[in-house]
Amino acid sequence: MPAGVCGCCGPLRPRYKRLVDNIFPEDPKDGLVKSDMEKLTFYAVSAPEKLDRIGAYLAERLSRDVLRHRYGYVVIAMEALDQLLMACHSQSIKPFVESFLHMVAKLLESQEPDLQVLGTNSFVKFANIEEDTPSYHRRYDFFVSQFSAMCHSTHEDPETRTRIRVAGIKGLQGVVRKTVNDELQAIIWEPQHMNKLIPSMLFNMQEADDFDSRAGHPSSPSGTERDENPAALAESCFRELLGRAAYGNMNNALRPVLVHLDNHGLWDPNEFAVSCFRIIMYSIQAQHSHHVIQQVLGHLDTHNKDTPRVRAGIVQVLLETVAIAAKGSVGPTVLEVFNTLLKHLRMSVDFEMGADSRRGSASSVSSRSKESEERIVQNAIIQTIGFFGGNLPDYQRAEVMMFIMGKVPVYGTPCHTLDTVKIGHLGTKRIQAMLLSSLIMVTSGFKAKTMAAALPPLFLDPLFSISLMEDSELRQLVLEILHNIIDRHDNRAKLRGIRIIPNVAALKIKREKISKQDVSFMKKHGQQLYRHIYLGCKEEDNVHKNFELLFTALALITIELANEEVVIDLIRLAMALQDMVLANEENMPMFIRCSILALVAAYLNFLSQMIANPPFCQHVSKVLEMRNLEAPYLLPEHIFREKCPLPSTLEKDNRSLYFQTQEIAESLAGPSYNVERLSVPYVPQVTDEDRLSRRKSFVDTISLQVDLLSSSLPDKSQLAEEITFETLKKAIDTTGLEEQEKEKRRQVIEKFQKAPFEEIAAHCESKANMLHDRLAQIFELTIRPPPSPSGTVTITAGHAQYHSVPVYEMKFPDLCVY
Repeated sequence: MPAGVCGCCGPLRPRYKRLVDNIFPEDPKDGLVKSDMEKLTFYAVSAPEKLDRIGAYLAERLSRDVLRHRYGYVVIAMEALDQLLMACHSQSIKPFVESFLHMVAKLLESQEPDLQVLGTNSFVKFANIEEDTPSYHRRYDFFVSQFSAMCHSTHEDPETRTRIRVAGIKGLQGVVRKTVNDELQAIIWEPQHMNKLIPSMLFNMQEADDFDSRAGHPSSPSGTERDENPAALAESCFRELLGRAAYGNMNNALRPVLVHLDNHGLWDPNEFAVSCFRIIMYSIQAQHSHHVIQQVLGHLDTHNKDTPRVRAGIVQVLLETVAIAAKGSVGPTVLEVFNTLLKHLRMSVDFEMGADSRRGSASSVSSRSKESEERIVQNAIIQTIGFFGGNLPDYQRAEVMMFIMGKVPVYGTPCHTLDTVKIGHLGTKRIQAMLLSSLIMVTSGFKAKTMAAALPPLFLDPLFSISLMEDSELRQLVLEILHNIIDRHDNRAKLRGIRIIPNVAALKIKREKISKQDVSFMKKHGQQLYRHIYLGCKEEDNVHKNFELLFTALALITIELANEEVVIDLIRLAMALQDMVLANEENMPMFIRCSILALVAAYLNFLSQMIANPPFCQHVSKVLEMRNLEAPYLLPEHIFREKCPLPSTLEKDNRSLYFQTQEIAESLAGPSYNVERLSVPYVPQVTDEDRLSRRKSFVDTISLQVDLLSSSLPDKSQLAEEITFETLKKAIDTTGLEEQEKEKRRQVIEKFQKAPFEEIAAHCESKANMLHDRLAQIFELTIRPPPSPSGTVTITAGHAQYHSVPVYEMKFPDLCVY
């Protein structure tokens, strides 16, 4: 009876159910029944309104088979679903997709790796199908969570674990492909989904041993490698996701990267972090690069109190980021990058000085290690500043140069952005050296069309102020910056090292005719430039490198900025240096004196060959030959050798050892050069700014006053000088004084007749400034507000107090009393 009932009721079942039942064989090992599958497909295409019922019935059978562990039938059901999906593209497929996704979710929820892989493969096939109409209600939250969990699989068997992770990554890739191009699925870019997607990919990318070799290249791994290697597949998916990120989604995609690097301690060491951001920069659209830079800068601010190595790791990542972004569009973040980096540079110096102050205590070893680690941070910041600035266009680079120079603490300036009181003397010097080092990198390769554009007064004045500080390292950095700016034809490498060049023509120096703008620049700032070179040579802490850089500076000025008038000025400068050494009014060390004379010899040898004047060259050659025979310590090849014997005194009377102004003037006689100016000795006019900057950058004003007072007091031995007949005779005899005054007047008249206008103006201006300063001091000391019976106001401890003076106690001048 039961069999008869079944036989009677079997044909009454709906046709779609009978067609679905027929595709399942009696033995699941036989696989899908293809003939019956073709009938089911034809039926579904012919009657698309039945697709939702077919899907629901297949889902019912699949759920039952999963519960009964009949995995063979599960595989057949999924294969049938895949074929139906591929064959049907009608409006009615939407309900069928819901049943399909429900079945995929059932498989992913199971604990069987084979079923999870099976469900993932079906979902990937579905993700590759382009639907005709968008879906308004479909959500993929569950699949994002489940695939992310599979990416972090910890299965005991390594092969199974790899299979599950690969399946999870493929699933995430399918979700990305299915949703990022659908405007209605923008919810996938929200933080709750990105916080699962991104870390899952990065977690698997860490597992690759050969990751570094692929990370810096925008090309993706091969298809076979992606299928077998979770790291390669994760990288490919990561690139695809970032490449599809729109303008408004960049921040949501980047924050999980930074959080992942924090949680896993990947800033120290930072190889993975650097490689990861290379991938990001090569994958995103070029116009979105500034988003990445802003995110890294913000992250650096967040970690400003972390260990030095963590901060250094973030800065190095920023360096890689800006290195790629500088080649394209960096947006409005140029000055923001430099401002943030300079702020952290200052903070690093604060931490380093704090470690210095704790030295000598029980934790001196840890303080020294912290100091060395802070140096790593500082060097990374300098490299980032220099590299970023060096890749900017010239117009932006000039702005950056001005911006950095404005951050350099210079003594004597009324206001500067970096407060140098808290970090002390060493901290100020350290910041100055680091900022100048970054300026060297920024100016490297800078090719300005005119010197006026490259060296405006707002940049030139503080730079020259630093060049006169009593620190040889800072002066070296300033000279290197000048070299980078002045050398527009890459001649500096040919001039490296101070030496007597036998044949300048063999160097094949590149030069062009000086432009009118540069002629105007030298007329306006030439005297300032000569003055700072002159004063820089006199510093007693100069070493071999200082004189090398001074020689290169003089040579580059000759190549790039010298016309006939500038050549005469440079010769006057060189002869003034020689005269200063021979006079030795400042009692300079013998090494400095010999080094200056060697510098003059090397430069005049170079200059005479550059202007191609045979008599001038002959005079220079004679002096060099005599020095080689009688005074080799006056040549750069000898004086700058180790343990070079120094003389006790210089032979001033031996004229053959020194260059003669008269002979040089005769060799240059002609219409080209105004040799009459050579008879006027060069005297640098020290301005107020120079007097300030010649002191150390952190000197106290009180010590300046003490130095002036102590130097003005006469020596006791001079006061106690014995009065003899000879001294009285000299005091009465005024003929010698009259001759000296006449000579002085003659020199003044000759100077005003032949000296350049700029030099005369600077001289007069310095005198006027000194007069105004003296008058201001006198007025401040003598002029006081008169007493008033109504009282005067004084402020004590922040409170105003009135003090009244009675009339009978007031003292009036005699002229006012009658």
